Formats: sequence, C-alpha cells, structure tokens
Amino acid sequence: MRKIEIKHPDKAINTGAYSAGVLVGDLLFISGQGPLDLTTGDVKHGTIEEETLLTLSHIRAIVEAAGGTIDDIVKCTVHLEDIREFDRYDVAYGSFFTGIRPARTTVQSVLSDGIRIEIDAIARITAKQA
Repeated sequence: MRKIEIKHPDKAINTGAYSAGVLVGDLLFISGQGPLDLTTGDVKHGTIEEETLLTLSHIRAIVEAAGGTIDDIVKCTVHLEDIREFDRYDVAYGSFFTGIRPARTTVQSVLSDGIRIEIDAIARITAKQA
C-alpha cells in the first residue's frame, strides 16, 4: 500500500525529521503533537487545560487535512510531564471529543523543551482521502 504524507495545513516551520501524519490505506498515523506556536515552533505555555486543547487542535487539523474528522480518531497515546495534572488534563481532553471517545493510554514521560503534554493518534479515515 502506498504511503501519503499529511502535513499540518498551518505549520510554517520544520520542527524535526518526521511527518505530521502518514496515511496508509484508510489508517492515519499522527506523530506526537505538542502545544506549539506553528509559526515560531516555540512552546505556547498555559494551563494544562489550555495546552491539552491546543495540542488536540493540531491533531484535528492533521486529521482534517487527510479528509477526516475528530470522530475518525480511534486511539491516542498521551504523555504528561507531570501525572499529577491528570485530572485537569482529563477534563479538557474529554470536552474535546463528542460521541465515542478514542481508546487512550496516558503515561508520565520526560518531555523536552518545556513541553508538558504530547499526544499522538491513529485515525481511520473513511471519508475522501488526501
């Protein structure tokens, strides 16, 4: 099966040697996203709730660039710098999704450059493909 690179439509800079998303058939694999300013690459610091929603908005943009919606996301893996922020992050995360929420794993991880949350995802795109 052919691989198709999916780019974040608003990301103006390169932040590493990876694709934002890779579409293979109807499966979209989204690289870890964080609360970044897409024009500068700088971390946008805020509350864990704000950083969670910003990170998820980046994931939504990549899914939409592949022709899907957030309802197509089936699995997320979440890395929190401080697991004690779980309850607050969980409320923000839960408010983002409507309908059936994706399966999820959340772990505490050492993250770089002041990032407090990183989320990767897998989606099954059943609408038009990029």
